[in-house]
Amino acid sequence: MSTWRHLFTVVTPTYNRAHTLERLYQSLRDQSFQDFEWVIVDDGSVDNTRTLVMGWQQEASFPIHYMWQNNQHKKTAFNRGVQKASGELVVAIDSDDSLDANALYSMASAWNEISPADRQRYVAITGLCARPDGRIVGDMYPSDVFDATSLDMTFKYRVRGEKFGCLRTDVLRQFPFPEEIAGFVPESLVWRAIARAGYLTRFVNQVFRVYYDSPDSLSHQGRNSQQHALGLWLLARDTVVECLPWFRYRPQAFLMAAARYTRFSMHMRDNHQKQPDGWSLKGFAPHLLVCLMWPVGLLLYVRDRVRS
Repeated sequence: MSTWRHLFTVVTPTYNRAHTLERLYQSLRDQSFQDFEWVIVDDGSVDNTRTLVMGWQQEASFPIHYMWQNNQHKKTAFNRGVQKASGELVVAIDSDDSLDANALYSMASAWNEISPADRQRYVAITGLCARPDGRIVGDMYPSDVFDATSLDMTFKYRVRGEKFGCLRTDVLRQFPFPEEIAGFVPESLVWRAIARAGYLTRFVNQVFRVYYDSPDSLSHQGRNSQQHALGLWLLARDTVVECLPWFRYRPQAFLMAAARYTRFSMHMRDNHQKQPDGWSLKGFAPHLLVCLMWPVGLLLYVRDRVRS
């Protein structure tokens, strides 16, 4: 007997996004599948987000839970939302995006097509993102229904671009974002750790999310190489240390990650940031890669400095 109250919990970390949050709310109201709750974790907003949400709570046909916290960053807000979730599957969506009207229905259908006996092997249903004009973001998957780990999809099958779906709540609680690391932490660190634990994802060529590329989005917090050097260094380190079994599929990607390791470590030095405990470079092959690509990393760092 399942202890989950809903099939889905939609989790939205937000910070001063009242001007875009209504777009997401309207897309949730329009969902053809209504077995979900919405958990909004407000990361210290000072706009009228609370007032808006309180109004929606009075009229919505689905439960809306609002949680406010002092500004601590998106990763902390996301962890808190996952802990609050009473849905079997979490749909994590930014406050400036929206869902396709049949997104939750399509995710539920794909999840139900996996036999209950096999579901413990799977962590996610992942589909595509589209821009407001309907163009698909990035690549499509090798077939319309494709089972693989997220690392295989990235390195072996070389599928690129923003993707979106739902993940098992119980697994997300086992792999929280590291809150002890200050500032931006790439989401890929968590998804990769889950993949290395052996969990499969069912990938489907269906659009789930409408992606709005706004410069002040929470999802843009990792794009500034100097301001967010630590998070980008963590991702480069994860690639060259933890993902080496996939080296044979995309060696160039690993070489460039080794260069970025040096690039962002230099920015961290400029920012007076120390490497987090337990995240040092280890192993002969990672050290060799970083040494080989050190000159490239230095050139990338110099380029950043010149541009800034």
